[in-house]
Amino acid sequence: MDAPIRRLPDAELEVMQAVWSCEPPASRTEIDQILRQYHPIASTTLLTVLTRLSEKGFLAIEKTGRSARYTPLITRQDYLAQQSRRFLDQLCGGSLPTFAAALCSSGLTKQELDQLRDLLERGGL
Repeated sequence: MDAPIRRLPDAELEVMQAVWSCEPPASRTEIDQILRQYHPIASTTLLTVLTRLSEKGFLAIEKTGRSARYTPLITRQDYLAQQSRRFLDQLCGGSLPTFAAALCSSGLTKQELDQLRDLLERGGL
């Protein structure tokens, strides 16, 4: 089994979400433009978070002169899968019924639950 992917703090996860939304390799400007839509942060803070993500193995940084490009080393899907498993194991005690009850109580609409049921029944996940 692959090594576990560590859980990111919220601020780092927001930056990773922006990186995943870009065509790799992404520039700081591209990442910043995405973040501005929902959670603007100072340029210096963004650079600090990008460096931290690189140190944690989430990003590769390719420097060219004074600029840098950022490439994700962990996919959004891999991160989501690992964190979902962690949620199931740690918060639900590995119990699928507990996980399903939490999911149903999470505020999902009937349409979203029907869509999830469809995906499970058709093996679309």
